[in-house]
Amino acid sequence: MERDFFELLVLNPNLETIKNIDTLKSLIWTDRYYGAGDFEIYTPVNLELMSFLQQDYYLWRKGSEHLMMIESMEIECNIEKGDHLIVTGKSLEFILDRRIVWEQTILTGNFQNTVQTLLNENVISPAIEDRKISNFIFEPSTDPNILSLTVDAQIERGTNLYEAVLVLCFERGVGFKITLSDDKFIFRLYKGEDRSYDQSNNPYVVFSSNFENLMNSNYIETKTNLRTVTLIDGEEKSTVVGGESGLSRREMYTDAKSIYRTVDGVTLTDEEYLAQLEQRGSEALSEHSLSTSFDGELDSATTYKYGKDFFLGDLVQVSNEYGIEAKTRVIEMIYSQDLSGLKEYPTFAT
Repeated sequence: MERDFFELLVLNPNLETIKNIDTLKSLIWTDRYYGAGDFEIYTPVNLELMSFLQQDYYLWRKGSEHLMMIESMEIECNIEKGDHLIVTGKSLEFILDRRIVWEQTILTGNFQNTVQTLLNENVISPAIEDRKISNFIFEPSTDPNILSLTVDAQIERGTNLYEAVLVLCFERGVGFKITLSDDKFIFRLYKGEDRSYDQSNNPYVVFSSNFENLMNSNYIETKTNLRTVTLIDGEEKSTVVGGESGLSRREMYTDAKSIYRTVDGVTLTDEEYLAQLEQRGSEALSEHSLSTSFDGELDSATTYKYGKDFFLGDLVQVSNEYGIEAKTRVIEMIYSQDLSGLKEYPTFAT
């Protein structure tokens, strides 16, 4: 038995809508604040449907601003359960994975400007015309929380562009998205609003079993991957980032020999070079931080509606029945629909 879905549109490589799908057996659709989301369709094999669900086609789901790219198709044959089609892919942000940073690049100054530099040189207006994505546009943010951020970094030649942008954004708590508008791919940096108890500008958004708006919640706190100090070796100098001592000190090593003192005939001062090494160390430590996360299923009758009362990247208040409470960021929204109906699962992380 198949079940009605919220509207799911299929777009061809020319970004033309060619199919409206309203019946499937199962769909999992995940939007993410940090980096690309993904989806999975699981449904009985249907030759007509297969003619539309092709690699390099796109999917758009009502209620999401993200566009998904179809990347993989699988036909699962089973005598007892029947033959099923499995279609998977990632959201539009992942097109950055198709490019590398072509030349060693020094990034200094305003954070947004440096991200735009990476995109200009490798996607929007690269020196090699074949590297250009003609409908890709950078739309600057006017958010002071983004405009105030700075960077001192060096991205080595050959670094995957998606990973380079993701690391720069993650360390600063900034999300990025690529959305479709008038057949253009629009890249934007953004930061969520604070809707926790720590502010007074926005209405509070609180998820709690006491409010009966968060069901089947899971809480995870781990230091397994935690590192608090890193020794960084550069091409000519070494430095240390972090300041813990005793048992609180958890050390790691960062190889930054790919950060050069001289790039394109420009030689960095000692201060500039050390700033770049420290940036690399800070990035490494951000990937080894204390991990605290909540996740759970939203009650369909909750007082807070995603896309109206809160959004990806927002800071909200979450607590469980054991008195554990935290100000957390909404980093994922997972939509799952099968024969039992539609369910929404947010993931919160400190």
